[in-house]
Amino acid sequence: MKHSLAAALATAVLLAPSVVAGQSPLMDSVKAQFGNVKGVLLKTADKVPEPIWEFRPTPEVRTFGQIVGHIADANTAICGAASGDKATPPNAEKSMTTKAQLSKALADSFAYCDKMMAAMDDKTAMEAVKFFGGMTPRSMVFAFNTAHDYEHYGNLVTYMRINKIVPPSSEGK
Repeated sequence: MKHSLAAALATAVLLAPSVVAGQSPLMDSVKAQFGNVKGVLLKTADKVPEPIWEFRPTPEVRTFGQIVGHIADANTAICGAASGDKATPPNAEKSMTTKAQLSKALADSFAYCDKMMAAMDDKTAMEAVKFFGGMTPRSMVFAFNTAHDYEHYGNLVTYMRINKIVPPSSEGK
């Protein structure tokens, strides 16, 4: 796990868009990558019509809405772990069903992560915190969250494609 997280961070730093050299280039890169996935997920939530939020391609997988709820819950839990904050996830995956509820939970989770990342500089970003049973630098926990968000954005892209919706990341700029 440590090697995977290190590789993810190295890739994020190399591929981070428009990062201006500042006082915290590591966290600036982490924030930029998170900003990318936040953008496509918020556009997805806005774009997909309400009836699709109950869609699931097979009975054994989450609905579109449950995936969005899972992302909201995980953002809160993971960014809380990275920052040392004891935030309680909203339980959106299990308790919310409407587009409005889930979109708000998603937006709130992104705002929470933004707030937690804003409090970090490169020194605090390198402090180790307990994560998945081991000690991991805070910046890597934030990077893991971004990777997790992209993993589930991939699920949502599949759901959109099945329903003849062009994902935001495939639209022309």
